[in-house]
Amino acid sequence: MVEVIMPKMGDGMEEGTLVEWLKSEGEKVKTGEVIGTIQTDKATLELEAPGSGILAGFLIQAGDTVPVGQPIATILKAGEELPKGYGSGSTSDAAAVDAPAGLVLGEAPVAAPKSTGDDDRVKASPLAKKIAREHGINLTSVVGSGPGGRIVERDVQAMVGKAVEAPATAPAPAPVAAKTTEQKVVKLNSLRRITAQRTTQSKQQVPHFYVTVECDVDSILNLKDLFGAEGSTRISVNDFVLRACVMALKQMPEVNAVFNGDSIAQSGGVNIGMAVAVMDGLTVPVIRDAHTMTLRQLSTKARELAQKAKDNKLTPDELSGSTFSVSNMGMLNIDNFIAIINQPNSAILAVSTAKKKVVVGEDDEFEVRWMMNATFSFDHRVVDGAVGARFANIVREYLQNPTRLLS
Repeated sequence: MVEVIMPKMGDGMEEGTLVEWLKSEGEKVKTGEVIGTIQTDKATLELEAPGSGILAGFLIQAGDTVPVGQPIATILKAGEELPKGYGSGSTSDAAAVDAPAGLVLGEAPVAAPKSTGDDDRVKASPLAKKIAREHGINLTSVVGSGPGGRIVERDVQAMVGKAVEAPATAPAPAPVAAKTTEQKVVKLNSLRRITAQRTTQSKQQVPHFYVTVECDVDSILNLKDLFGAEGSTRISVNDFVLRACVMALKQMPEVNAVFNGDSIAQSGGVNIGMAVAVMDGLTVPVIRDAHTMTLRQLSTKARELAQKAKDNKLTPDELSGSTFSVSNMGMLNIDNFIAIINQPNSAILAVSTAKKKVVVGEDDEFEVRWMMNATFSFDHRVVDGAVGARFANIVREYLQNPTRLLS
């Protein structure tokens, strides 16, 4: 018998939430086969079978959160059976029906009764069904891309836009709802709950201070358009920002550091984190060894990680080890904002929207230029005010002279 435990999928992971089982109790599995999905504080990741045999004795069900290292199921080999009472802690009666104690290899499990609804007969994850209900999508019309044709979240999300553009039938007039003052309570998902804990901890434990600089990004936008006109790899403003931060961190390693209580550890390389908004909250994939990359390489890696974050495909290694972070809300028409430091980093950059402004040129003439606010949050235990101001100005200097970032 091999126990399936809640795995540790990241440096700071202490517990995980089961999103769904992708295999049923009594089903044969092989070592390394994906049997479920686990949500951590940063992403949803695949749970692999630690052995081959019959999956049995589910101890948790979708939505349950347990500590790292706790058993959540077992895999039985030929001739083995569940220990007496194993599975009694399961949160679902269906689990006891699907795999009663005493199940052995080759024995057919008793199936739980199924609903007669069309959507219930379709193989789909609980999250996919939830989204389908919210948007009025019939799951029988969705093609699944998951294991065995199972419909998963991304399949339903792909149908949402189509349903909005071309609804199958004209919607009936909405009934006039009675006014109510009842409060709606929304339970926190795992990602939102851990985000709340981490941001609260950072604001309470880290003495933040903030520095804002206004950057002239006219040259960046011209270069960006030039790349597009040449048919080259698309380069975004955010790519230039990431590259500018990497160059500045190489120049000022005292900012690329971590506070360790009685010491400060300066990193020898730059692993830059970038905040990405996902369906259930916010995650921060990490571009490792960013100091070894050119602008184009950095751009390619950033796009790859952003897509993986939206598809819930990030690995634990891609979610840990950052030495500095960037949060960009430029696409959201924001004049200015400040970001909470992503511990254990000592700094984070908040990037606002570039907008046309009338500015006074060097010859005291009025010019219309594209300007963008960049606000840095620093950990005062690591970075002093003057050091933070110098770092912010170095980043601005790179952004206003972007040809220096092309090498």
